[in-house]
Amino acid sequence: MKKDAKETHKNIHDETTSHSQLTMQVVEYVRSLIARGEVKPGDRLPPERDLARQLKISRSSLRAGIGFLSAMGVLKSRHGAGTFVSSGPPALDSSSLSVLGALHGFLPWQMFEARLVLESNVAALAAERATGEHVAELAEEVAEMYAALADPREYLIHDVRFHRTVARAAGNPILAALMETITANLYDYRSKTVHNAQDLKESAEMHREIYRAIRSHNPTQARHAMEQHLNLARSAQAAEGNLSPYPTPAAAEDEHSD
Repeated sequence: MKKDAKETHKNIHDETTSHSQLTMQVVEYVRSLIARGEVKPGDRLPPERDLARQLKISRSSLRAGIGFLSAMGVLKSRHGAGTFVSSGPPALDSSSLSVLGALHGFLPWQMFEARLVLESNVAALAAERATGEHVAELAEEVAEMYAALADPREYLIHDVRFHRTVARAAGNPILAALMETITANLYDYRSKTVHNAQDLKESAEMHREIYRAIRSHNPTQARHAMEQHLNLARSAQAAEGNLSPYPTPAAAEDEHSD
C-alpha cells in the first residue's frame, strides 16, 4: 500500500512537472518569435493546430502556455479571431525574470507582504489617474471573472489581467514593472492550486469593489478595498494549497534563528 501511495505521488509530481515544462516550452517559443521579429505587436499567431504540431505538444498544453502569456499581457485571445501579440510595452522579459525569482525561493507570505505594501498604494494612484479606457478594461475583466466562476483556470487569467490593468492605470511605469514581477509569480504559483478554489464569487465581489472605487476616483476607498481583497486572498490561497497559514515575518525570523 505504501509503495502504491509513493508511486501515485510520484506520478502526480511528474505530471505537474511535465505540465510546467510544456508551458515554458510555449513561452520560450513565443519569445523566440518576438526576438526574431517574426511577430510584432498586433500580429496574429498561427492557428493552435499548427503551433501544437510545430512544438509537438497537445493542444491542451499549448493552451496552458497561451494562458500564461495572456495573463502576463504578452498575448490576447479574441473569440473567433485567434490569438494576437498584445500592443504596448512588451512584458515577456520581466515576466520571465520573475519566474526565475520564484524558482529561487520567493515565499507566499513574502509575496503577500510585498503586495500589501505595493498594490494597495498602486490602487490608490489608479483611483486618482485612471482614464476612461482603464475603467472600461477593469469593468470587462470583472464581468469575465463572474462569467468564469465555474472555471478556476479561466478565472485566474482575468484575475491577473485585472491587477495588471490597475497597475497600468496608476500611471507610473516603474510601479507597473514591479507589479509585472509580482503578478508573474502570482500566476505561476496559483496556476498549480487554483483548481482547488472554494469561493470565487467572493473574490469576484472584492474585485468589483476595487473597480467601483477606481471608477469613482476615490483613492482611500480603493486602497482599503485592495487591502481587504489581499487579506482575503491570502487565506483563500492557503486553503487552495492545503497549507497552514503563512508565517508572519517574526515567525520566519524565529525559524531562521533555530
